[in-house]
Amino acid sequence: MAQVYSSSSDLIASLEEHADIADWINSILVVGGDGGSITRTVPDVTELATRLEVACQDTSGQLEQSIDDISRTVPRLTYDLHFLRESTLTLNQALLSFQAKLASSLADKETTQALERLTYLDTVKNRMQASRDVLREAESWSTLESEVTSLLSELEYPKAAERLAEASRSMVVFQNTPEYDTRRALMTSLQNQLEAALSSALVAAINARDLTACKNYYTVFANIQRESEFRNYYNGSRRAALLELWTSAHLSDVDGEPEPGTPSSSVKFSDFLTPFLARFLDLVNEERSYAPAIFPDPQQSLSAFIQSTIDVLNPSLSQRLSAVSEHYGPLALPELIKAFHQAEDFAVATDKVLEKVGYTVLFSPSPQTQSQQQNEDPTKPPSHSRRLSKRMSMSRRLGPTRSSPSLSGKIFTGNGVWEQVLFEPFVDLQAEYEILEKKYLEHLLYSVRERSHAAYEDGATGAGARAFRELSVDVFSMAEESLGRCMAFTHGYGAVGLLHALDHLFATFLESARAELLTSSSPLSSVNMPSDAFEELDYSAKDWGTIQLALHLLEACRVVRERLSLLEYKLRTGLVQVASSFRLARSDPQGLYISNTTRGEALLLSQSTLNSADLHALLDALDPGGASATSAVFSTPPVSEQRPASSTLLVGSRDAVVTFAKACQGVLQETLLSPLMQHLSSYASNPIWSASLDTNPDASFDINGKANANSASNTTSRLHIPTFSLSPTPTIQRVAEGLLNLPRLFEVYADDDALAFSVETLPFVDVSSFYAASDAHALTSTSPTPPDQHQHQHAPTHLHHLSPLPSSHPHSQHPSLTPETITSAWLSSLTLTLLSHFTSTILPSIVSPASFSIPTPTSTLSSDLGYLSNVVSALGVEWAELERWREGVDGGTGGGGGLRSELDGKVEG
Repeated sequence: MAQVYSSSSDLIASLEEHADIADWINSILVVGGDGGSITRTVPDVTELATRLEVACQDTSGQLEQSIDDISRTVPRLTYDLHFLRESTLTLNQALLSFQAKLASSLADKETTQALERLTYLDTVKNRMQASRDVLREAESWSTLESEVTSLLSELEYPKAAERLAEASRSMVVFQNTPEYDTRRALMTSLQNQLEAALSSALVAAINARDLTACKNYYTVFANIQRESEFRNYYNGSRRAALLELWTSAHLSDVDGEPEPGTPSSSVKFSDFLTPFLARFLDLVNEERSYAPAIFPDPQQSLSAFIQSTIDVLNPSLSQRLSAVSEHYGPLALPELIKAFHQAEDFAVATDKVLEKVGYTVLFSPSPQTQSQQQNEDPTKPPSHSRRLSKRMSMSRRLGPTRSSPSLSGKIFTGNGVWEQVLFEPFVDLQAEYEILEKKYLEHLLYSVRERSHAAYEDGATGAGARAFRELSVDVFSMAEESLGRCMAFTHGYGAVGLLHALDHLFATFLESARAELLTSSSPLSSVNMPSDAFEELDYSAKDWGTIQLALHLLEACRVVRERLSLLEYKLRTGLVQVASSFRLARSDPQGLYISNTTRGEALLLSQSTLNSADLHALLDALDPGGASATSAVFSTPPVSEQRPASSTLLVGSRDAVVTFAKACQGVLQETLLSPLMQHLSSYASNPIWSASLDTNPDASFDINGKANANSASNTTSRLHIPTFSLSPTPTIQRVAEGLLNLPRLFEVYADDDALAFSVETLPFVDVSSFYAASDAHALTSTSPTPPDQHQHQHAPTHLHHLSPLPSSHPHSQHPSLTPETITSAWLSSLTLTLLSHFTSTILPSIVSPASFSIPTPTSTLSSDLGYLSNVVSALGVEWAELERWREGVDGGTGGGGGLRSELDGKVEG
């Protein structure tokens, strides 16, 4: 055995001095060197095991004895309390009797004079003693400078410090006197001389790790009230090598690239920070063993050492982090997260070291306890003190709630200032998490778009849609990874910024896809027509390619929305855990805890701008159980910011999906109606509308459509009755044939899920009517008011009550819509779009309501309108505006009043 212990208590005491059992065993056992076999340690191990077994038995016996003593003592407490009460009452009666006797004695005049004389003499004595002390202090001040100088020359630094301490305590005597400033200046000068004489020796002792000398020097500095200067000397010497490592490092992403011709040894900041913090942690671990031997408050001293080391870094941590952010630009976020993780690991490890120091101080004997033990009677048996110690431990075990506050207070890991100094540079960057995340996602999106840009430029129909699908996969991968970055960098406090960044990502992605794939300038190759049966539809090969592209993009858009729902589920799952932590922190603000970090960092995050009302409104929506607690701490957020528990997280992303779907539907409708629109473009310029002027140039109508009085006398002689065919014009016939051919076209795509996607966003369609009539195969369309030109370019106003979001519309996934119903919806939307264009643009250009001189063969127009009305009715579509035009034209034929009144009402409206 390396050490021999006389008793089991000594063996247990040595075990308490070691934090690690393995280290304690190694210090006990002695292994023979120079090729000795391990078997030589077997007797030592056996002896140690035997001693430990005996120690366990002794401890068990002492514990049983303590329990027996308590069992015998507790029943006597009632008797002791009763005895104490009786004694107190007896003492009270004695005091009352003494006060009565004293009052009677004070009534005697001679007694009163004697007491007053004694009081006077006591006052004179006290004042004379005070005067004597003052005179002695004044005498000592006259020789102070010479005594201290002599002690310094003899290197008697402790005695010089004690002499200065005595003189410093007498400074209060000279306060408010003319000599105070002079003596104060002398005291400061002598203290400076002592500090200057000690400084070189102190630095040498620190560098030599001479703990005894450092402890003595600390006592000297404490006697002259200069503990802070001692800490400055000590901390400065201990951190010198670490600061040199920080200052001399050449970082490629902070200092820039080295000049040509110089040796290149630069590294990235994140690569440099790892060994630097490891070196820093090693230094802290060293100080863990040195600080208790030097400072009376090792935990606070070690915390101050860490704080001062971070404070004096030059350039500062904040400056280097800012330089890293500027150097990497949009790619700064991963580098900052890497540096933040390294700082967190260092903080967690340092916090554990400080906690161990706290336990060391708690369980080690204090100087006061040692002095008390030295002053005790040496004749008392030592076992008594050990039994007393055991009893105190037993009381702590029986009342843990009483002892835990003091215990936790003693082992608190410093004042937390070092954590604030370490993490404050990161808090400023964490507050800008939304901006950093947006820039990083934009850069990633730009990179993947560059790779797929060639496919976008390819005119092949399938290539563009396929590139869109592949790009969407990359975008969702970016979005899923962003949740990990948010949790790693902000621990969930940046959830609001994360949602905004994701909305921005999907909006940018879909808008760029729309601009590159759906604009008229984007290249598109032609495809073969599906069959010869569609030759009469007047679609070119490029039109067929556009139709195929729009359908493929609608299908891809449907997949995007499904994956968006899955992404929201993942986001909600991750943020619910954050919401639970927030709810627990509200119930116990002092118990705020975040895994893999320290309480100081958690406190900084809770005090930052990230901890906003928007964040709590979001988390309360995800975790309604904590909403009641929130209302007691935070004011109610605006109504626009409140979210129901089932609300959509990525509202902006879903709006972008709907906008992209509308764009695809618009391109598809525009292509399908392009032959019909081309036919109608020449309808207003048909020469037939000027035929009545050629046959009857003087025929005109007044404001009511009646014959003018000036031409009434010549009606009989000059009237020529023209003959018009009652069949529709060729233009209307081709338009009607095109409308009737549309159902055959949709038979090809009847089973295509792309047509069913976002059917509620089709123009002029009320999707609720489909679900109201589940067994209907034709659309019973309402007759909405024709929108103006601005409404025609976008969705009509009467459809604004339809929600494009799956979470808010019960039929957004269209589980009950049959292919026939979807086809009817598309046919209805196409027909109504064509009729809206016809009645709002084409017909007003034929009949001008401003002058209303009618050069129109109303019978032909009436025939066209009637024929077109019959065709759209056969398709199951009704358009009230078309019927009003038809009735107006028919009324104009009989006198013109009907058409005129309709148009007047239209102009006035």
